[in-house]
Amino acid sequence: MEDSHIALWICAGYLLVTLVMGLLPGLRVSKSVTGYVAADRSMSFVVMYFVLGASVFSSFAFLGGPGWAYSRGAAAYYIIAYGVIGIVPLYFFGPRARRLGERYGFVTQAELLAHRYESRPLQILLAILSVAVFVPYLTLQMKGAGLILSTITEGRVSFAAGAAITYGVVMIYVLTSGVLGVGWTNTFQGLFMMVIAWFLGLYLPYKLHGGVGEMFREIAASDQAQMLVAPGLTSSGEPWGWAGFSSAVLVSGIGFTMWPHLFMKSYAAKSDKALRLTVVLYPTFQLFLVPILLIGFCGVLAFPGQKPDAIVPYVLTQIDLSPVLVGLVCAGTLAASMSSGDSILHAAASIGVHDGAAQAFPRFFDDRRERFGIRLLVVVLSAVAYFFAVQAEVSIVALLLGAYGGVAQIFPLMFAAFYWPRATGQGALAGLIAGIGVNTFFLTSPESAPILGVHEGLYGLLANVAVFVTVSLLTAPGSPERVRAHVEA
Repeated sequence: MEDSHIALWICAGYLLVTLVMGLLPGLRVSKSVTGYVAADRSMSFVVMYFVLGASVFSSFAFLGGPGWAYSRGAAAYYIIAYGVIGIVPLYFFGPRARRLGERYGFVTQAELLAHRYESRPLQILLAILSVAVFVPYLTLQMKGAGLILSTITEGRVSFAAGAAITYGVVMIYVLTSGVLGVGWTNTFQGLFMMVIAWFLGLYLPYKLHGGVGEMFREIAASDQAQMLVAPGLTSSGEPWGWAGFSSAVLVSGIGFTMWPHLFMKSYAAKSDKALRLTVVLYPTFQLFLVPILLIGFCGVLAFPGQKPDAIVPYVLTQIDLSPVLVGLVCAGTLAASMSSGDSILHAAASIGVHDGAAQAFPRFFDDRRERFGIRLLVVVLSAVAYFFAVQAEVSIVALLLGAYGGVAQIFPLMFAAFYWPRATGQGALAGLIAGIGVNTFFLTSPESAPILGVHEGLYGLLANVAVFVTVSLLTAPGSPERVRAHVEA
């Protein structure tokens, strides 16, 4: 049997195990929207830890992270920087959201904000924003899955087929088991990809350079030494300015826990203690990024001139590695893709129906129809993201970094919901529209920015806060009882 066939069979076995683990929870979760979206609020600390960790570390980490280390050097450290600071708000927001969810039956982020600000248009707008930023994020995961299967089989499995097979599995267990299926598979996938990441991150530098220290000494002594100088390089190979690096860290850190699929896990937590313990220990999951970046650095001198996002599968095909190990490594990369993709797909569909369609047409949707609508949207969003994955020629990191600017605009609304009683619904809606508008303008016209290189999301946040505060002070405050319920949650 050819080596590529052995690796492919191992990946197929991994997909089968994941499918079974994803289907089993569907036998125990209730047949309600709360059961499908919030797991009947039953997730323990262990499941929460891996759900939060595996939901964020994805194709972006396993392929995009090494790609940035390989092509942009120290610039890749921004990934570790924003992850460390980004989880902190959930320690304060998460337990409040969980308690409010128990009290009022909330299962989504937009639902909580709409209740606080007494604004159905805000809820619908948040649903549109969430789905819009989720599509590139899901596209990113599909690109990673298609790339890894296509590369290890030397093209026998096409990029399109690889993405379709992997996300066919994801779609089946998300449709069947909802968030509890996501939780069970994320626990398995998180453990699997952490083991694979550490194996690769230590083995490849040893195989190619004699060790991690020797690898960095060789890079420092070569004509690529500038890659080790912070803040690294731009995509064109020029030095990346500190303004660009710092704004990327800041916007990504602000937007980190505002990703709806991550924030929504607050509602699924069994208790405040389980949620807070998860947040406190979450930075240990960041250790997973250390070997991931080492994988990228090991290819700088050994394999110059390769496509950054494909450096991991490319290196695997160029070194003398057992086909069994190649298969396990590729399965670990699929785990990284799927552990985020399933959570994103589930959250996007849940928000699109629960906060969008069900609010626009409330008389049509009962609990049964809403659950059916969520499942239908799972299929539709899978098809849309798959189309972009096959057609789009955008780097994996660029896809995610661009989406962060939009999702970060939710942060001022969430902060004010809990800590600023004077915030109003009109102010929140106006601020969000202003932030999204400014972010989109500078995303599509970066040359118009006052300071070149600064992340467009930062300009959006400045406009958001300015408009939010001004309009709130000019409009009547909301219901004192409702404001108090959120501020004192």
